[in-house]
Amino acid sequence: MPHIVVKMYKGRTEKQKQDLTQEIKNALIRSIGCSEDHVSLDIIDYEPLEWTEKVYNPEIKAKWDKLYIKPKY
Repeated sequence: MPHIVVKMYKGRTEKQKQDLTQEIKNALIRSIGCSEDHVSLDIIDYEPLEWTEKVYNPEIKAKWDKLYIKPKY
């Protein structure tokens, strides 16, 4: 605990993904006091044309009331 999944458009470099992973891990350790050994993170890349069907509708629109941060697009 915790396990984080980041879903985003394809196109980020491996370095950007590694940097993001490190920043998220550090934020979790600082904010909730979890151990580094308990953090897992996955990054799933999507083509822009897949976003609405595979991410927006099932993950964002369908769970709108439960989102802690809502997109403004």
